[in-house]
Amino acid sequence: MTRTAPAGPADLVLTGARIHTVDPDLPEAQALAVRDGRIVWLGADADAGQWTGPDTERIDAGGRLVLPGFIDAHNHVRLGSDDACVQLAGVRTLDAIHERIRTWREAHPDAEWIEAEAFDYSAIPGGRMPRASDLDPVTGDTPAFVLSYDVHTAWLNTAALRRLGIDRDRTSLPFGEAETDPETGEPTGFVKDFAVKGLSRDGHRALKDLGVPWASADRQYGRLAQSLDDAIRFGITTVVEPQNSLDDLALFERARAEGRLRSRIVAALFHPRGTTDADLDDFAAAARRHADDRLRVGPLKLYIDDVVEPRTAALLEPYAGCGHHRGETFYPAADFGELLTELDARGFQCFVHATGDRGIRTVLDAVERARAVNGPRDARHQVVHVECLDPRDTPRFAELGVVACMQPRHCAPEIAGPGQDWAENVGPDRWHKAWPMRSLHTAGAVLAFSSDWNVAEMDPMVGIYTALTRKPLAGGEAWQPEETVSVETAVHAYTMGSAYANFLEDERGSLTVGKLADFVVLSRDILRSAPEDIPGTVAETVVVGGEIVQRS
Repeated sequence: MTRTAPAGPADLVLTGARIHTVDPDLPEAQALAVRDGRIVWLGADADAGQWTGPDTERIDAGGRLVLPGFIDAHNHVRLGSDDACVQLAGVRTLDAIHERIRTWREAHPDAEWIEAEAFDYSAIPGGRMPRASDLDPVTGDTPAFVLSYDVHTAWLNTAALRRLGIDRDRTSLPFGEAETDPETGEPTGFVKDFAVKGLSRDGHRALKDLGVPWASADRQYGRLAQSLDDAIRFGITTVVEPQNSLDDLALFERARAEGRLRSRIVAALFHPRGTTDADLDDFAAAARRHADDRLRVGPLKLYIDDVVEPRTAALLEPYAGCGHHRGETFYPAADFGELLTELDARGFQCFVHATGDRGIRTVLDAVERARAVNGPRDARHQVVHVECLDPRDTPRFAELGVVACMQPRHCAPEIAGPGQDWAENVGPDRWHKAWPMRSLHTAGAVLAFSSDWNVAEMDPMVGIYTALTRKPLAGGEAWQPEETVSVETAVHAYTMGSAYANFLEDERGSLTVGKLADFVVLSRDILRSAPEDIPGTVAETVVVGGEIVQRS
């Protein structure tokens, strides 16, 4: 079967490929043609000549697999990773953290701040949270600002507590909530709710005004530009940036003007507590201003709970070994139901961060209420993360039209499995609830896969491998293998599933005549490879809108 528009010379013709279209009406093809940025023909190599003229650019895929460009449904490219920070990814002991900081200080003796990123909670001895006293021996009088790997918490030394004006009488901050010692009432140096407050418009402005270099405009843009380069290198042709303020949109406009915006962007706007009707009017106006196929603004990002590792996600039953503590939601359930109903009535799509089973249920209950009050509509609200899902709520995703936006890499054993904070805090009796991708897929839910960069690796090959195996990246035993999915399901979730999740299915997500010509030529046929061979597969050629934007 061939799919075609009227024949004639095309701008670009790809031949010699094994094209997996993610389109059930034409699952495979050998060749395709592009005109004016869109696919005009798919078919056999033997018929490609009728689309080739003297000015046609040609790609010979050499028998390689071609997929639709990946759509990363939750990728913090604006937050990114910062080369100016001490890099703590993979460091698993406090002594090793000290050594990384000590080495960095020797190389930067005149630094006014010590900034670090990606500390792992499990590196702190005794299962406790970090304190200023853990940093002071290697930081001295230089203020230190350290972000957790999930960017949900910050860790400060004593000098930073002084510089930022944090004391026993000032613990509720524009950028988070400072933990206090239960005996002395003094701040410990650990700051919770950073993702909710520190990454908000007011929180970021406060950090910038206080002189934290990480929050400066130039450092923000540097992180964004590098992350955008990485995205296109990995074959990610559409990025959904899930949490932005109106201030941040100028960064994307700058990247576009400077030619760094090679991937298409969907930018969600952050809706923290205290967002007003006037703010919503401004959000709607921004969505009208940014509505083309390169930069689209519109969905809203909300939080209902936090994260499992520091025990701030909302669980139905108490955390393992924690007596009665089961975490909190950021809104009472009734209030959140009312809020989501109001946003739904205004036509907003909502991305809601929910990791704990009680947090997820609260979101599903709110969507159910919105449908009852406003009437069913094609809202495609998303529960983002879906880390610990009670089986009773699994069928509700499909019933309510809620998308499960998930990050397969997060469930890898070396990140969340036995011996790691996630698994230990939840306890073995609830491990069956962990990232139930297969159960959701079987129940008819739409899966939209993503990386959650820079919480985890951006490379879709890493996410696909983990979705297939639930094994460590270096190999080893699987954790909860009954919740693995097939490679075809994982590819669909990284392409058409994520397109549907963001109302893009008519333009992206599959290789179909009439759609935008966004595709990737891979170095290995991941549909036929052993799962352990998938990591390391590279995007040899990346095409966005019919333009070759990356060759490897």
